[in-house]
This record gives sequence, C-alpha cells and structure tokens, in this order.
Amino acid sequence: MTKSIAIVGSGVMGLTAAHQLALRGARVTLYDRNRDVGRGCSWWAGGMLALWCEMESAEASIGELGLESLAYWREHFPGVINKGSLVVAPPRDTPDLKRFAARTSHFEVIDGKRVAELEPDLAGRFETGLFFKEEAHLDPRKALGFLFERLQKNFGVRFVMDSNVRPEAIDADHVLDCRGFEARDVLPDLRGVKGEMLIIRTSEISLIRPIRLLHPRIPVYIVPRDDHHFMIGATMIESSDQSRISARSMVELLNAVYALHPSFGEAEIVETGTDVRPAFPDNLPRIRRMGKILRLNGLYRHGYLGAPALSRRAAEIVMEGKTFPEVER
Repeated sequence: MTKSIAIVGSGVMGLTAAHQLALRGARVTLYDRNRDVGRGCSWWAGGMLALWCEMESAEASIGELGLESLAYWREHFPGVINKGSLVVAPPRDTPDLKRFAARTSHFEVIDGKRVAELEPDLAGRFETGLFFKEEAHLDPRKALGFLFERLQKNFGVRFVMDSNVRPEAIDADHVLDCRGFEARDVLPDLRGVKGEMLIIRTSEISLIRPIRLLHPRIPVYIVPRDDHHFMIGATMIESSDQSRISARSMVELLNAVYALHPSFGEAEIVETGTDVRPAFPDNLPRIRRMGKILRLNGLYRHGYLGAPALSRRAAEIVMEGKTFPEVER
C-alpha cells in the first residue's frame, strides 16, 4: 500500500526529503507558508559543497553527511559546478592559512603561480593558497527551482503553498517537519544564528570557483554566479533577529572582498539578504520522532551539505523502518 507523506517546509530540507521519498514510491504532499518554494535560509545560501573546508570548524559527522550529499547533488542536479574551491590569505595572515590547513584535508598547497593559473584575475595577489580540487558549488536558487519542477512533473508531488498548516494538524501516514527555525515552538533547544549576505555584480573581475579569504575580522567567501554576479557571505551572529543587514556587517563584508581584489570596489550591490539558520547546541543536525511526526532540523550553516543525507535517513525511517541513532537524538 502506498504511504501518504506530508512535508511542512519547502527549503532544501523539505525538497530533498520529498525527492528521497518520491524515489521510494511514497505519495507526497508538501506544505509551506510562503507562496514560492525555498524562501528562507535555503534561498540566501552560498551553495558551496565544500565539505573538506568545513572540517576546519565542524564535527566529523558533517563530513560524512557532506560526502553523501555531494554525491546526491552530482547525480540529481545538472547544475553542479565541479571546479573545486580555493582558500587564500594576505601574506600577513599566513599563520591563519597554516591553521586552516592543519584542521582540514583533501587539499593541495599551491604557490602564487598556481593561484594565478587557477584564477588569472588573482595573479600577483597571493603568495600561497590551498586548493580543494574535489569540492564543488551550485546556485541554490537554481537547485531549488529544479527540484520543485522535477517533483511536480516526474513524481506528481502536490504542493500546497501559502498555507499556515501545522504538522500536528495534518492527516497522513507520516509527517516530516522541515520548517527550520520556525519549529522552535516544539524544539525548545533550537537556536537561531543570523546570517547576512550580499550579491554584487561586476564585469571587472572573473572567478570560476568559490574563494575563501581568511580575513582577520570576517572570514569571507565569494561564490561566482551567472552574468558577472557574485555572492558574498556570510556573517554568523548568535541572534534570532531576522531584520535587514546591519551597516557594520555590510562594511566588513565589502572591506573583505575589496581585500581579495580592489576591482570589487567598483561593483554594483544588487541584493542584500538576511535569515536565521536553525542550530542545536552542538551545531549538529538531527531527526526527532514525535509520534508520527519526524522533525528534521539543526542544519546550521550546512544546509546543502547536510539536507540530502539527512533526508535519505528520514525516508528510510519512514519507508523501511530503519533507525539511525547518530541523528535520532
């Protein structure tokens, strides 16, 4: 008998959960309070599939989830860009680069000549760097749109948008609560971590892969997108405030990207964005069972690295009765 599954939340967690369930033959309905899919943290994400870089400050389990999620995106989303990622620092901050290297793996230490070969517009600006060849990136908005279209056309997933339905009120065999920070009403240990980002546009410089600059005030990353656009992010502020970007954050992000290359000083600011990442005290994601409801939450800053793998586990719990003690906490 086909199981009916309801999902509340259309961010990257909800969409990948719908996909994982649909692949296993479930009848899926997805609800969201917004009119358009993904209009939360997932919309403002950088889209870096940089699992080895993330090991600089994350637990080993994030790397395990990330490895699976990287494979998922490469298999199911044709927009993945497999150009690796590059970490650099000004000469005065070389000790920071060494500390970053000591905490990570799967990279090549490169000199200034190799930096220039990888990113010609950075020629002469950095004496050394770390090249993570196996990493990748994607445009989150394209990925969300692709999943939305595929779920509708290929799997018949039903979308009920602009709906404030609560998971507890839905009649289905199983319900997946993928609301992110909105689920704090039933997950009291969930906290918010505010992130702020910019999208700028300039034809004065070209990059083909994400660049992380180890800056003394705000370590910043720059992710290239189409039509000379660049996403710059992102702050991490212990706050559930979802208001607009602060002047201080904007100045510091712009100062950092200017330090990467002065040509960014002539860029047009196209968009600013803020949202609150959901995180548990240990910054690790988890699945919590509450009757027929599974709460998938706590992705913190690892949404695109964690969601596909966590969603696969949730789908196997629901469809096959499996257990995963490492995430069911």
